[in-house]
Amino acid sequence: MRILVVEDEKKVASFIQRGLEGEGFEVDVASDGESGVELGTQNTYDLILMDIMLPKMDGLSAVKALREKDVVAPVLCLTAKDTVEDIVAGLNSGSDDYLTKPFAFAELLARVRALVRRGSHERGAEITYADLRLDPVAHKIWRGDTEIDLTAKEYALLEFFMRNPETTLTRTMIAEHVWDYNFDSFTNIIDVYVNYLRKKVDRDFSKKLIHTVRGIGYVLKEE
Repeated sequence: MRILVVEDEKKVASFIQRGLEGEGFEVDVASDGESGVELGTQNTYDLILMDIMLPKMDGLSAVKALREKDVVAPVLCLTAKDTVEDIVAGLNSGSDDYLTKPFAFAELLARVRALVRRGSHERGAEITYADLRLDPVAHKIWRGDTEIDLTAKEYALLEFFMRNPETTLTRTMIAEHVWDYNFDSFTNIIDVYVNYLRKKVDRDFSKKLIHTVRGIGYVLKEE
């Protein structure tokens, strides 16, 4: 497994590199956003660790640039910011997860393994429910004949719904399966993302598919 670490603080980068190499990963390091984008597009990585505050190009811009260049490797953002707004901004840039500094290496390693496992897992054939269609290889969604543009996290959330149709999904279940987390403060972000998803999947269509189960969570079903 090959990982790219984009981090301008030399001590932090060295700490991460030594730890990951000790776990058997191959690690490349870039010290600014532009170099990170260059390495990320030139090589194939199983995961990219991206600091947010970087010289030359900030981490969120670097993630967007990588996604625009069709780099599909999972991205774990490292940030000193931990408000809901900052986290949502990071996930909307195309990153898959975030970790707040300072962090223990054990926690970083758990996140890395979860993202690498998810990224390498073959998802299989198309999934359909009602007039929704999901292509897990191309990461595309259609409702009827209309293609719906989703961010990486919105896509992961909808895929979880579509793999568990007509099943009430609690916020804890969603946190564990879509974000690999299980803590109460994360439910705000889940609600934010369900609202984002509803605007794209349901708002312009007469039949609503994503429903709230009061006090519990959400369910994908036809009514």
